[in-house]
Amino acid sequence: MSDDLPEEFDLVVIGTGFTESCIAAGASRIGKTVLHIDSNEYYGDVWSSFSLDAFSNLLEQCKSTLRNGSYTWHEPAEESPSWTREKVLEKSRRFSLDLCPRVAYSAGELVTLLIKSNICRYAEFRAVDHVCMRYNNELVSVPCSRSDVFNTKTLTIVEKRLLMKFLTACNDYGEDKCNEDALTFRGRTFYEYLQAQRVTDKIATCVMQAIAMCTPSTSFEEGMRHTQRFLGSLGRYGNTPFLFPMYGCGELPQCFCRLCAVFGGIYCLKRSVDDITVASDTNEMLLSSAGKTLRAKHVVCAPGHVPGHGELRAHISRGLFIASSPLGSEELNKGGGGVNLLRLLDEEGEREAFFMQLSHYSGTCPEGLYIFHLTTPARSEDPAADLAAFTAQLFQTNAPKILYSANFTIAAPSNTNASTATPIYWTAPPAYEMDYEAAIANAREIFAKLYEDAEFLPRAPDPEEIVVDGEDPSALNENSLPEDLRAQLHDLQQAAQQMDIAE
Repeated sequence: MSDDLPEEFDLVVIGTGFTESCIAAGASRIGKTVLHIDSNEYYGDVWSSFSLDAFSNLLEQCKSTLRNGSYTWHEPAEESPSWTREKVLEKSRRFSLDLCPRVAYSAGELVTLLIKSNICRYAEFRAVDHVCMRYNNELVSVPCSRSDVFNTKTLTIVEKRLLMKFLTACNDYGEDKCNEDALTFRGRTFYEYLQAQRVTDKIATCVMQAIAMCTPSTSFEEGMRHTQRFLGSLGRYGNTPFLFPMYGCGELPQCFCRLCAVFGGIYCLKRSVDDITVASDTNEMLLSSAGKTLRAKHVVCAPGHVPGHGELRAHISRGLFIASSPLGSEELNKGGGGVNLLRLLDEEGEREAFFMQLSHYSGTCPEGLYIFHLTTPARSEDPAADLAAFTAQLFQTNAPKILYSANFTIAAPSNTNASTATPIYWTAPPAYEMDYEAAIANAREIFAKLYEDAEFLPRAPDPEEIVVDGEDPSALNENSLPEDLRAQLHDLQQAAQQMDIAE
């Protein structure tokens, strides 16, 4: 591979995580020569997905950006369990376990970018089935659509009317710059606005935990933006405003990698960069890799792949559980369950975590098993301790039958703002967020610095729209027609030829 690899590139991207893959695809799409390399043997870096065996092996290794890994097998309490450790391991390849699980707003940055760039043809999604909240120690589905509001049994008739009135007011916010609420609550918190609407405690919990997803200190303006983002994504692809990538979130970086490769990008896995210097005469980047020197006009690098981006610290604490029964009531898991989303707060309301339940309908586990993902900002190098307050909430009553549990830490550089004098463009680590907005914003920012006047990921043509040199475009279009229309076109062409002969 090293002998055949070209030595000069417009851009070398190190690391195949989500952000790096977006930048590589954007550069390749506008005609730049791109080399995309990764020291791992898999795509996605800390954004990847793994089979159960591969995931357990990964936790046993010590990687720079993935550490403090541990896992435990739990023996079923019943005498003749339907699932044992051996049976689960037999289905290892049926699992797709995410290191960095996310959902996407139906009208958010990710979906908009996928459609605009035509990368959506490489991806599949499933609508999230339920957005949940914890109320009185019970897991309750939050009504998202108008029909949900009026059909739900968790709200009284008065509460349904109050909720609809409140959501309508939030949806209309911003249309009138002289809006009374906007003037009255400027500089105050969103929670104060909720209290002023005289909503019940249940509705306030519903809005704060599941719709606006904010804290008591969140400003009025930010809370309104969060609520409008939720409402703006409703009714597009499902009953909730969220989508989950089929077969796991590790599919998404590979979608962008495919586009990069289609437009000429070169990929090398299991290849690391030993050193990066700057050529004094040309200001080009010189990369030493596998005994070969590569030249590049620009270098983009993910954290942890090349020394020089500061000491790595604990950034996100993760928990992953495999269970033989779902979490919550039968109503939340009709037909074997789907994808359920829950935001958790600790008792003081200062810390939060996101919980996600996946069933076999998401393509991430065998039928009859469920995956639970738990994510919170890291406070220490002990992910289990960071997550303890949230696992207690989830599993204290009506606990599911846990078969396997794992914890690990995603690390990030302590110096997140690299010096502007550094010729390497460093991407940010995965942020603690439920979707992909920060990652896409980071990719756009770096791409704009690299290529100021270029559009970020313009639409890629479909295969049938591509005309190869020397081909007749009309013939290509004819071949793409259905058989009956093709026959009609052939008859018209023959008639036109006979008319020309007659003349």
